[in-house]
Amino acid sequence: MKTALEMVLITGMSGSGKSVALHALEDAGYYCVDNLPPELLAHFAALEERRAGKVAIAMDVRSAASLPLVPKQLQQLRAQGVVLQTIFLDANTETLVRRFSETRRLHPLSRTDTSDQHRALVDAIELERELLGEMRDQAHVLDTSMIRSSQLQGYVKSLISAPATQLTLVFESFAFKRGVPLDADYVFDVRMLPNPHYESGLRDLTGQDEAVAGYLRAHAEVGDMFKDIEKFISHWLPALARDHRSYVTVAIGCTGGQHRSVYLVEALAQAFGGQWKTLKRHRELDAMPRA
Repeated sequence: MKTALEMVLITGMSGSGKSVALHALEDAGYYCVDNLPPELLAHFAALEERRAGKVAIAMDVRSAASLPLVPKQLQQLRAQGVVLQTIFLDANTETLVRRFSETRRLHPLSRTDTSDQHRALVDAIELERELLGEMRDQAHVLDTSMIRSSQLQGYVKSLISAPATQLTLVFESFAFKRGVPLDADYVFDVRMLPNPHYESGLRDLTGQDEAVAGYLRAHAEVGDMFKDIEKFISHWLPALARDHRSYVTVAIGCTGGQHRSVYLVEALAQAFGGQWKTLKRHRELDAMPRA
């Protein structure tokens, strides 16, 4: 029996980390092509199907004129049996401006005939968001604003390990003080729950530690929050699956992203793991240096 071609399409905002994502896919055994013109996508897939391998393609706004072709092409590839995953890398405007300023690179859509280069860069970023809007809507979004390159590589590798033909549930903890993740489909604020940070013996621990988990389990309101989130997700997941969603990201936020949100992400991932493919991300913990 012929093995289906596995294809990952990486797209997203300029400066959001597409090169880092491609390197992760290359490490995972994918044949990678950067900036493939959309006009060549179908031909490239037909060529690679003969080898039935694993390929990854990066497309971005440098192909702006032909980007409208891509959504229909992706539908056709899926109809032909290609196992296709699309990942859109995003970041907030402030982060993108900083990255371009640090590297002194020109944005692909930047105008050079203006005296206000900062304004020109911001305008270019907003135009890019508009041009890529349809592709973003059809992809799994990864927010790279607050994560390191190694985190992004790990997240990409975990995504491609999930079956592309079924819905994957992603639980993500975060700190509100560092911003709400752009990739969240649903956001739950748990800052009103008892905070282990104010217990001296728990302050330096995380929601992955049993001492913190035990502290939180002992408070009824934490259990109520867990049940409410679990009920909401359980009610809507079948409808999301019927709508052919590949990924649903549920973000849980507390003040520091260390205790309450981490605990609830761990508990929810365990609760749903028996029925759904689940992934866990801890944005703030994953950014901490490893001991």
